[in-house]
Amino acid sequence: MLRPRLHAFRPRLLDALEGYDRHRFFADIGAGLVVGVVALPLAMAFAIASGVKPEQGLVTAVVAGFLIAALGGSNVQIGGPAGAFIVIVYGIVERYGLTNLLVATALAGVLLFAMGAFKLGTLVRYVPVQIIVGFTNGIAVLIGLSQLKDLLGLKTPKVPADFFSQVAVLGRHLDTFNPHAFAIGIACFGGLFLWPRLWSHGPMALPAGVAAGRLTGLGARIPGPVVALVTMTALAAWLKLPVETIGTRFGGIPQSLPALELPPFTWDGARELVIPTLTIALLGAVESLLCARVADQLTALPRHDPNQELMAQGLANMVVPVFGGLPATGTIARTVTNVRAGGTTPVAGIVHALTLLVIVLAGAPLASNVPLPALAGILLFVAWNMGEWREFSREHLRRFTLGYRVILLGTFGLTVAFDLMVAMQLGIVTTCAFFIWRMSLLFRIEAAPMPHDGVHLVHLHGALFFGAVGKVETLADSLPSGTRAVVLAMHRLIWIDASGVDALMQLHRRLQREGVALWLCELAEEPLHMVRQTGLEALVGPERVLERLDDTLAAARGRSA
Repeated sequence: MLRPRLHAFRPRLLDALEGYDRHRFFADIGAGLVVGVVALPLAMAFAIASGVKPEQGLVTAVVAGFLIAALGGSNVQIGGPAGAFIVIVYGIVERYGLTNLLVATALAGVLLFAMGAFKLGTLVRYVPVQIIVGFTNGIAVLIGLSQLKDLLGLKTPKVPADFFSQVAVLGRHLDTFNPHAFAIGIACFGGLFLWPRLWSHGPMALPAGVAAGRLTGLGARIPGPVVALVTMTALAAWLKLPVETIGTRFGGIPQSLPALELPPFTWDGARELVIPTLTIALLGAVESLLCARVADQLTALPRHDPNQELMAQGLANMVVPVFGGLPATGTIARTVTNVRAGGTTPVAGIVHALTLLVIVLAGAPLASNVPLPALAGILLFVAWNMGEWREFSREHLRRFTLGYRVILLGTFGLTVAFDLMVAMQLGIVTTCAFFIWRMSLLFRIEAAPMPHDGVHLVHLHGALFFGAVGKVETLADSLPSGTRAVVLAMHRLIWIDASGVDALMQLHRRLQREGVALWLCELAEEPLHMVRQTGLEALVGPERVLERLDDTLAAARGRSA
């Protein structure tokens, strides 16, 4: 018995270090430092938005970021907590509790590792683009909605996970609106839009000159989220604005990594976490490989290994729960930052994780003063950039088929109204249904204008599969009177499945009862293999399965059923 060969575990780091020189080392160091600083506010913001403590986001960025870089299959991918997981994690924590989130994350890690080991990484690429766009935009809307509480400074109880309940709770507490919080959040959001344009060579560029040029280069290299976070924190502290901070809500951030602690595991509990586990694994796989594909398009480096990447993601998600961390995956924003900062090998990702660790160990007390509206502004900016809003324009949708529009808008609506798993399941089912319908339209039967000596010639085109067998089932009803033989010319039949073979068998039996012979000719290699393997050739008779049409017609005219 043949056993499937597993994917060889070989991190890209081993290949990237071959011929590694001093120039690339310093480039990776610089890129890692930049990405580490960028990841600091994002990791805290993602954790808070997910309904957990900010240090859980930081430990995820440190531990998962290190493991994904060191063991992954991409030169430049940066791993850690991702915005796409905010809605998922928030819902799991609310429904199942934090402990079960850790168990589901570890189980998802096992599943991700198995997907990579069994070489299923390429299958993730087959998720239709309209489903990806639909759920990505839906998640962006939910992230934006989840930040309205802190952006507006509302005093509310714990906000529920589902869309309509969130809207209702926020609406009932609009009277607690805090203008100071709103001003900080909007200033942060607007500043993130303005910052990269301030240093670009456009209408807002600084005057020419050596000093101006150096200032422009320096400003362009400073990440916008860091500028926004530092500026808003200093402004809120200086003006003593009455806004909620990390310190007032969470009591600050510890200056150490949490102690190792295995989450409790039971089979009964694991059975209840099937859906959360599948959701984390599926979203992690799609998000990670999508991010790696984006990175491949930005560099001339070797393309990523999807199976190795999934195995690294799996190991990271198995280890992170031991530290109390969140689900981790590849992150597009930080990966793109790494590429633009000059990173070329996984060393940059490792440096990014170590940079975060140093910041946590040395500067954690400073994070207590960070205003939550500033983090809300950063996340609103992330949500805005995450969504592909142009896809929803009338002009864009008009270019595509009805099926594309239904799946895109349906996945978006289901993601917002229900959850990602429902949206993905129904989106894939609907995509398959539209695909089957379109493929069935491509299959057609063309009969010759007039029968010759009682021989009815029929040409089959396309793929004869379960969605198209109805056209074969009605073929016998359309035969002209006096037909003694039916010849199926199949040189344009590219594929046939078991249902198609069964339909031909039923056609043969019916024709045989009516005294009509069935002949097959000009079969391509794949349909011929299927006809022989399933016994259709033996049923019809090998002498009635021929290669040339002329020979078949001549034989059919000379013989009867």
